Amino acid sequence: MTSALIGLDWGSTRLRAYRFDEQGQVVESRTLPHGVRRLPEGGFLKAFALAVDGWPSLPVIACGMVGSRNGWLEVPYLDTPVAVDRLAAALTPLVAGGHIIHIVPGLRDASRPDVMRGEETQVAGVLAQSPASARESRLLLPGTHSKWVSVRDGAVTSFATVMTGELYGLLRDDSALSTSQSEQADDPQAFHRGVVAARESGGAGMLSRVFSARTLVLNGALAPSSVADYLSGLLIGEELRMALAAGWVKLGDMVQMVGEDALCARYLRAAEVFGLALGTAPQDTTARGLWRIAREAALVSHPTTT
Repeated sequence: MTSALIGLDWGSTRLRAYRFDEQGQVVESRTLPHGVRRLPEGGFLKAFALAVDGWPSLPVIACGMVGSRNGWLEVPYLDTPVAVDRLAAALTPLVAGGHIIHIVPGLRDASRPDVMRGEETQVAGVLAQSPASARESRLLLPGTHSKWVSVRDGAVTSFATVMTGELYGLLRDDSALSTSQSEQADDPQAFHRGVVAARESGGAGMLSRVFSARTLVLNGALAPSSVADYLSGLLIGEELRMALAAGWVKLGDMVQMVGEDALCARYLRAAEVFGLALGTAPQDTTARGLWRIAREAALVSHPTTT
């Protein structure tokens, strides 16, 4: 065992590297544009070398798409329920450039079916920083593929993926609703209007309202520059409407969000329309999760301080 660590959050488009000290604090971090789909010449090994250049030789733990079928080494999913101890026990070693990289497995909810890679480490980070959440909690990880996660007794028991961000990009850029990127402007009222339209769609759902983005423009009720915000509100609103209808969350539940500040702010605004209680989890959840899993796996010897 050692007292320090290197952690990698290796996604599809970006590679984030963290160097931890003996107390589990991040003393240096780097972000490189070398996700698994954007590797430099020299591939994974070159990207890894750039990420840790000049850092001491330490144990390395990595999460995310690096362990996917298109990653450096495919690591099997673990079926839910999964707690931190199972993640730690299932770390898969990869020897590269004189280092041993311990890759965190993703999770699979076979009942849906559904999968995640990287988000399991964010959840571990939330639970490490908020132990009270371990007993029973609901988490929302908004993004390109939003994740709704249920936690009980410290384990992820189930989760569901909603492709909100990806659908938004496709509708905004590559559909009959597309408008010129140069025309887009920040329009909170258009966003709110979209959220309300999703809420009022009832059992028919968002697909029954999405073409309204075009008809409202044709009728002069929505500026072309506001279409993007209207679609954003419509899709985020649909995600919240669906979560309530599916029973993933109930009115009165507190749901913790883990994500980028600007996107979380949009979800908070949409949640007010539905009367949902959303809160934001502590920052640096992936780094906290990497340290927590490494400690459970005895890659490091000192307890976490946050």
